[in-house]
Amino acid sequence: MADVIPLIDHHTFTAADLQHMEFEPLRYVIPGYLAEGATLFAGKPKLGKSWLVLDWCISVAIGGYALGSIKCEQGDVLYAALEDNQRRLQRRMRQVIPDRQAWPDRLTLRTTMKRLDDGLIDEIRAWAQASPNPRLVVIDTLAKVRPPGKRTDNPYESDYQAVAPFLSLAAEMGVAIIIVHHTRKAEADDPLDMVSGTTGLTGGVDSVMVLTRDGQGTVLTGRGRDLDDFESAVKLDNSGRWTLLGDADDVRRSKERNRILEAVERLGEAGPKEIADATNMKANNVRYLLTQMASAGELEKLERGLYRVPTVGRPLTSLTLLTEPAKC
Repeated sequence: MADVIPLIDHHTFTAADLQHMEFEPLRYVIPGYLAEGATLFAGKPKLGKSWLVLDWCISVAIGGYALGSIKCEQGDVLYAALEDNQRRLQRRMRQVIPDRQAWPDRLTLRTTMKRLDDGLIDEIRAWAQASPNPRLVVIDTLAKVRPPGKRTDNPYESDYQAVAPFLSLAAEMGVAIIIVHHTRKAEADDPLDMVSGTTGLTGGVDSVMVLTRDGQGTVLTGRGRDLDDFESAVKLDNSGRWTLLGDADDVRRSKERNRILEAVERLGEAGPKEIADATNMKANNVRYLLTQMASAGELEKLERGLYRVPTVGRPLTSLTLLTEPAKC
């Protein structure tokens, strides 16, 4: 019998070995939202994606608060704003950074970089190796660094190879890399299905985030291998600053409750159907929320199935607070 050659590749191990291995804890760049690894971030054009990643870049570079309320560990950041120029970047920075505050020297800005097939990964690696504490890299956008496609390319394989190098580099350097991309025009029940391209893009990264907007506001949805799923309501103000409002479901429910409260105040006393007509909401949703609001003391339930605003005063609920920007 031939001798068995033991496997010495560190990628091969037994379950017993794995049981006793110790690993460094996962490092978050934006706690709860962005960890080490490659993240594909998609949204429709002109929705504010570049403003959001700029908010994150500045917050990490100064050790400040992302989305107005999430404390970040300070570190070095590389922002490749490949669809911008120096003039536009300066204007945006002036909008989001208060007057007389020094701009961070730990934020490196680039308006041009090589393509993936022409040395991009080496450029990023060289920056990371020269930085004291590299934490975040943003490539805005994928289309600017992706190699030109060929007619003979397999779409899935081509998409996968367009993001896979970032996955390997992020693991090698211990940084978070955000690749900004676009969504397709067609809507989908699952926001992640709106990412333009094949599933090779979403399958080739650690995490995916999608920014969407509808009649109820703007939502940032995220899903990842090392992150808990999130669906957060966010808001972009006129200065270019993004603010976290809270869990999207809670914020939507809070807005619906406020609509019901306003309607009941106008009507005095009203039943579910009358309230539904006044708010232009679905009757079933109104009945459910009326029950919840009566239990919470926001409304008073009378005989004959009528509701009114409590005569003693309206209590302030936690859901109402979620509609206000979080304080740092």
